[in-house]
Amino acid sequence: MAKLLDTVLLLALPASGKSEVRTFLASQTPEVYKNDFHMGPTVQLDDYPYVHTMRRIDEVLTGAGEKGMFFQANDRPFAQPKDWGTLINLLNEDYEQLVTQKPFKGDCAATHLFDRIDKASVAAGLEPRISQLPANLQELLKKALNEECAKLIKKLEAEWTDLDGKTIVIEFARGGPDGSDLPLPAPFGYQHSLAQLSKNILSRAKVLYIWVTPEESRRKNIARTDPNDPGSILHHGVPEAVMFGDYGLDDMEYLVNNSGRPNTICIQSGDEKFYLPIARLDNRHDLTSFVRKEREDWQPAEIKALYDGLKEALDGLAG
Repeated sequence: MAKLLDTVLLLALPASGKSEVRTFLASQTPEVYKNDFHMGPTVQLDDYPYVHTMRRIDEVLTGAGEKGMFFQANDRPFAQPKDWGTLINLLNEDYEQLVTQKPFKGDCAATHLFDRIDKASVAAGLEPRISQLPANLQELLKKALNEECAKLIKKLEAEWTDLDGKTIVIEFARGGPDGSDLPLPAPFGYQHSLAQLSKNILSRAKVLYIWVTPEESRRKNIARTDPNDPGSILHHGVPEAVMFGDYGLDDMEYLVNNSGRPNTICIQSGDEKFYLPIARLDNRHDLTSFVRKEREDWQPAEIKALYDGLKEALDGLAG
């Protein structure tokens, strides 16, 4: 029997089906996980909660008549594209915390999370921003967002477990402006963000890429959006300007075609090259949207189609 997958990078354009795949996998029995999908019980990491927190920070600031610090506007891309690296550094820290499992013990969850964002920003080549705000604005943010930050920290700590026999799944989306030439320039695209992952991750990771066209990604993004649940993994929506400005296309096919080794992507991290095995779930004909329905409403044909597609892809990664 093939060895269980250690770390899977679940990558795709927004609304391509990443979160639905995670939910579908979570519905399976341990026997199916192990025997059919080559995975142990999963431990989940995702950079979207940090994007949501950054947007909430900007919402509080602009609501107080101040300028936002992370985004051009509430429905626009990052003001500093290097913040794609900020998100990766936050994921790197989440990954290391799975090993160390040192719980947050401070008095203010917001302060803890804001310090983490500032630290990750510096690692990405930016200045710390939240800590440079006037004291009254820092206090405003803490009071407005402390409860949300506490829930995020609690959710992260809920993933901590004995990692023996587990599979770590790390989810994120990357891309570049619509009409861009390839290769995408840093800090856009997978080539840049994957290179910012820690070597502990790169040395263990394999890529499950969910393939949809940019046009289908935009269509599915509109279909899944629930304005009453903006922080949801399954139902959050990406603003249209961001879909065209940050996710108009991605560079995954370019990386596969220029790897030099079949079924891999080559990532240069410092002075080392990592050839990450990759498999693709073809979701151009929608296999995943049914997962957003209630479990009892899933149809046998829908379940089988997604099961078969995932099995074929994960067989390829485990082989």
